[in-house]
Amino acid sequence: MSKIQGISFFDRYLTLWVALCIVTGIVIGKLLPFVPETFGKYEYANVSIPIAILIWVMIFPMMLKIDFASVVNAVKMPKGLTITLVVNWLIKPFTMFGIAWLFFYVIFKAFIPADVAKEYLAGAVLLGAAPCTAMVFVWSHLTKGNPAYTLVQVAINDLIILVAFIPIVTLLLGVSGITIPWNTLILSVVLFVVIPLILSMITRRFVIKSKGIEYFEKVFLKKFTGTTISGLLLTLIIIFSFQGEKILQSPFNILLIAVPLIIQTFFIFFVAYGWAKVWKLPHNIAAPASMIGASNFFELSVAVAIVLFGMNSGATLATVVGVLVEVPVMLTLVKIANRTRDKFGTS
Repeated sequence: MSKIQGISFFDRYLTLWVALCIVTGIVIGKLLPFVPETFGKYEYANVSIPIAILIWVMIFPMMLKIDFASVVNAVKMPKGLTITLVVNWLIKPFTMFGIAWLFFYVIFKAFIPADVAKEYLAGAVLLGAAPCTAMVFVWSHLTKGNPAYTLVQVAINDLIILVAFIPIVTLLLGVSGITIPWNTLILSVVLFVVIPLILSMITRRFVIKSKGIEYFEKVFLKKFTGTTISGLLLTLIIIFSFQGEKILQSPFNILLIAVPLIIQTFFIFFVAYGWAKVWKLPHNIAAPASMIGASNFFELSVAVAIVLFGMNSGATLATVVGVLVEVPVMLTLVKIANRTRDKFGTS
């Protein structure tokens, strides 16, 4: 396999690491049941303290990379932002619900009980309502996307998550027959978006003011290399130590969950990519505008699924399957975008 430039060793083989963590978690849950039992004791307001710590480890380095002052530059790229915002917030969550419902309740009806299908649908909705935050920087880089535009769209989408994530998830899960406690959902968004966002902004401003922007970008950020992936992998081990028995009973369900998630990813990418082509956007805007909606803020999705439904729920399993399939699918889309570069103009 040729070396993929711009993506770290851990990110490049994320699917392999996820698979190994799944196996490790299942083995721990089966052979060392006291481990998940012990982790289960440390909870507050239905939030797992160990998982909360690891989620912060994942999210904080991502938030540090966002310069929210650059949002003012968004007016210079209105068409690209229009595409990503409409696709991410007016199309993606609802098509995710529709595609997942079709597969879990109709096509796979013979294989998935109705109560389990409801949980899988909830997990799919959580993924669909949270567009990508950090990894889109990687996908943008691999497609030679405009870094300034990528930064702006990530910043704006993060701000929109704060106000749109809760009502969209509540609306869609309410439609599916699941009642969501607002206080629990708000708590998870505050814990895993608002607080790390504020802390990262304070940290970023302090370090840049005291050491300079060059030190921040070339030295300080490098201190966090690997922490996001490490936190993710440790989280998966804990989750799958709870999920182990369920997976061993029905491993086929992993594949059933993956099918609609993969279809949705390709669908959303081509909706945005095709729209960008019609509007004659340059490729370095079209690619990142399409990538952000195709990929997911899976850290937030996993966190909310854990808070709402528990670590051993079908909803949490569905969000983790989203992690499992994301990297290979997104790398495929990167190749498609690069091979069709000549179909677009240049800035």
